[in-house]
Amino acid sequence: MINEENNDKIPGFDELKNNLEKVDILTKRLVYIIATKSKKQQITPPNQDLYYKAAAKYFSEILSNPSKLIENQIKYYKSSLETWSDVQKYFLKQETSPGIKSDRRFKSEAWEENPYFKMIKQQYLTSSDIIQETITGIDGLNHHEQRQITFFTKQMLEFFSPTNFLMTNPDALKEAMDTKGKSLVDGLENLVEDLEKNDGELNVSLTDETAFEIGNNIANSEGSVIYQNKLYQLIYYKPTQQETHETPILIVPPWINKFYILDLKPENSFIQFLLKKGVPVFLMSWVNPDSSHSHIGFEDYLKDGLFDAINQTKTFYSVNMINTIGYCIGGTLLATGLSYLNNKKLNFVKSASFFTTLTDFDDPGDLSIFISDEYLTTIKNQVQEKGYLDGDFLSQTFSFLRSNDLIYGPAVKSYLLGKKPPPFDLLYWNSDPTNLPGKMALEYLEKFYKHNLFAKGLLEISGENIKLDQITQPIAAIGTFNDHIAPWQSSFNGLSKTAGKKMFILAGSGHIAGIINPDNSNKYGYWVNNKKYNNAEEWFNQSTNKNGSWWNEWYDWKKEFLGDKTSNKIIEMVEIEPAPGSYVKKKNK
Repeated sequence: MINEENNDKIPGFDELKNNLEKVDILTKRLVYIIATKSKKQQITPPNQDLYYKAAAKYFSEILSNPSKLIENQIKYYKSSLETWSDVQKYFLKQETSPGIKSDRRFKSEAWEENPYFKMIKQQYLTSSDIIQETITGIDGLNHHEQRQITFFTKQMLEFFSPTNFLMTNPDALKEAMDTKGKSLVDGLENLVEDLEKNDGELNVSLTDETAFEIGNNIANSEGSVIYQNKLYQLIYYKPTQQETHETPILIVPPWINKFYILDLKPENSFIQFLLKKGVPVFLMSWVNPDSSHSHIGFEDYLKDGLFDAINQTKTFYSVNMINTIGYCIGGTLLATGLSYLNNKKLNFVKSASFFTTLTDFDDPGDLSIFISDEYLTTIKNQVQEKGYLDGDFLSQTFSFLRSNDLIYGPAVKSYLLGKKPPPFDLLYWNSDPTNLPGKMALEYLEKFYKHNLFAKGLLEISGENIKLDQITQPIAAIGTFNDHIAPWQSSFNGLSKTAGKKMFILAGSGHIAGIINPDNSNKYGYWVNNKKYNNAEEWFNQSTNKNGSWWNEWYDWKKEFLGDKTSNKIIEMVEIEPAPGSYVKKKNK
């Protein structure tokens, strides 16, 4: 026991005492929030029968072909011996083999220079490789089963990365020693705050949410809400140029997230880009639904959403035809809407652009993992209970598609290193999810993801059978190279079935960053190829890779359909409220 009379003689005693008191307070808060946590629906893993089936197939193969097991064991032993040899060489001051540096989790020099941590890293990477090879080598599983077990095995391996634990993370240990334990106290405080903010559910904060205010320093392009109904508000943005194109663009954003991904800060705002080019811009801001919207289905989003917005835009701007942009599920809605309108001989749309849009769901990428009976049952239970699909549940699902970037990496920085997340507009948007009406969510998953009715020509809208080849308008489709939500090949395959003139652009990066790549950026680059090809692989192999943003390339194509530039129209309007409107400001929490 420390004698209190000698406390002042112990270096750092006051700091240690203060930290221990904080730990005591934080522990009590932690215990309370865990004891009172809400019971939210969680992502449902595959049925145990899948693991039993995989195990049975694997052991059956081993019995019939034992060389496969021996081969994997030899790989593991060989790599382990090489790792141990490196450790011995280090102590003997001999040259060691270079490590793998492409994995961002192990970028610290300690993973190479310290033999203990280098051995841990190499053993982890070796074990991960062997496990993944074993899983992907199992015969007798269908494509969906193979994809599921591969995905969830990868999730398990990423969870057990040595970077995620204090005693096997050299950066966290060093930070703890340098700060005399304060980093661990700060990390515990960050953990408790995240749990309290999310009703006991662990949802890692990705950015400083106090740094942004919608309509103030984010989503602050000048405009007016000129119309609204139960589903959306229509925003008209004030032109920033003396002359504007004759034909406006109506933007149909996704309602799985909020529209201001297209209007973050002025320097990376796609809306600002359009305004500076003299394009008249109208945009739909979808409502963030609650239980009162439980009866709203996909057709309601067409009739009371897209079709209504097209009519309001034409009437407001006094034109017979408009241009359109659809992003993600907004693009899927636009494609089905165009098929229906064309089928009814309603020629309202001059051209259409699709950003990371799926119309053929034969291979929807990693999201197909969650279109299982277990997952759909979880969603049905939540919809039955609440009337809507909780946006936090969706956000959790999307985060698991990039767990190292959106879960484990941020958790290490926040909880092990004690760092507060920095302000980042894109991640602020990512942390601002929306709900989905229960009926619409189930229809979308069943009709599009599970049964792929649109691409098969079997989808019915108001009694009309609609197909992709009914889309005759010129279209520009933008895919992104590393898209986990809408794989660019699937986007290409679906939209290539349309009947009109088309252009495809492949942007670098992923579903969001690849689209929000402003024209003054040289960050990612893009691929173009204006020739017609039968499949995505042929198109890509013959494409041209260009530096910078695709925005100007797209605008040069779009100008043909925007019309000449004339002096700004004088438009009389009744402003309901200034942009960005109230619908987008409704939070889930």
